[in-house]
Amino acid sequence: MKISTLFYVLKQGIKNIFRNAWFSLASMATISACLLLFGILFAVVANFQNMVKTAEEGVSITVFFEEGISEAKIQAIGDLIVKRTEVRKATYISAEEAWESFKDDYLGEYSDGFTENPLADSAHYEIYLSDVSLQGNLVTYLESLEGVRKINKSEITATTLSGVNALIGYVSVGIIIILFAVSIFLISNTVTIGISVRKEEINIMKYIGATDFFVRAPFVIECIIIGAIGSMLPMVLIYGIYNNVVQYVEDKFQVLSRILNFLPASEIFRFLIPVSLILGIGIGFLGSFTTVRKHLKV
Repeated sequence: MKISTLFYVLKQGIKNIFRNAWFSLASMATISACLLLFGILFAVVANFQNMVKTAEEGVSITVFFEEGISEAKIQAIGDLIVKRTEVRKATYISAEEAWESFKDDYLGEYSDGFTENPLADSAHYEIYLSDVSLQGNLVTYLESLEGVRKINKSEITATTLSGVNALIGYVSVGIIIILFAVSIFLISNTVTIGISVRKEEINIMKYIGATDFFVRAPFVIECIIIGAIGSMLPMVLIYGIYNNVVQYVEDKFQVLSRILNFLPASEIFRFLIPVSLILGIGIGFLGSFTTVRKHLKV
């Protein structure tokens, strides 16, 4: 493609935006509205997933050992545990450490009456999972190890958290697909109107030998620019809404601060801005490309 042709289609694409100002504004508003909903949804989902992840990090499996087992055997079992892909972290708690923690938390000054450690056989590993959905696999493996006496686990918690994560993923993907489809449909209609207005001009260009690319390119450029602008406008609004909502919740519901662990705005928008820009440009490109192709036959 010649440089002169490139500049021509760019110029025509920009001209089309101002020539069909109301249609351009309608397209920008459509994309902005859809990406505003997408951005709000993403912020909510990202924070919810972060809270679920924080809850998952607190889920642990406790492994107790048979009576009379040697420290060397316990260490060997620990080495096997930490090598598992399901394990994020494993902490060894000796019988003495378990007793010190128990008496400090529950007995206080009354612990002086004990001359021996009543938790002599309570040495154990606290295992934190990399993914709670893998708890069943790890428990099955631990039960097969020689020297393991008992395993404490929470199947209900692991199942619930795994189910919530899966549900969030399915719902998010479904809503995003719907918003994407609606955006393409609406901008396609807008492009169709623009083509109808210039139908005679397109016919003349085709009759004198203009290629499909030469006719289609200005419309594609027009919609890409509209998509890019339309994708950035809601980011400013979402940024203000997000910061204000987070600040309000943290001020009014301080008692829930351990549960409501919000992500910083910088982390949200580090992903949201490029994704929104790609979606906006993609919606503009696909909407215009597919629509113009239908109207090139004269």
